[in-house]
Amino acid sequence: MNKIAILSSHNGSGFEALYEALKNNILNIDIPLIISNNSNAKVLDKAKKLNIDNYIINNKLFDNIDKKIYELLKQYDCKIVFLSGYMKKISSIITNNFNVINSHPSLLPLYGGGGMYGRFVHEAVINNKEKISGVTIHKVNENYDEGEIILQKTLQIDKNETSKTLEDKIKLLEKETIVDGFKLYLNQKKMN
Repeated sequence: MNKIAILSSHNGSGFEALYEALKNNILNIDIPLIISNNSNAKVLDKAKKLNIDNYIINNKLFDNIDKKIYELLKQYDCKIVFLSGYMKKISSIITNNFNVINSHPSLLPLYGGGGMYGRFVHEAVINNKEKISGVTIHKVNENYDEGEIILQKTLQIDKNETSKTLEDKIKLLEKETIVDGFKLYLNQKKMN
């Protein structure tokens, strides 16, 4: 059983996709831990409803947030961390000791890096008149959006597409891509 910790700053829609896959026996995973840096994050409410242990870890509560996250990941024996809209840079103490996976709403390496998240990505894609966009599931290293790509899925951009309509389409595609990306990743892990 692969234990996955979720780090999320807001809604945790990627967490929902993984939880559904767990519940429906699509992925052989367990999600024992959810961490957020935002005390108002909706993902914390979802975790409570599902009886998943959850923690708020931010600079207001801890002097060294990376150390606290590390300790919790060890305590819960989570070897894999999934970033479900986590808006903080991940420290090398985490990336060097755990398998950290992220979902990004573009076809990396395009539209990645600091400040490129959510609507900012979709606005840039539309402003540059791209013909396709998509979702990238990738491993996380110490640099924003530069880790090894696990899976990418694409979609066509319509002529009258807006950043909002593109965002809605990407969110739907993202849920499917996260599950398929984890299937691929866990199978590769099993073979090594």
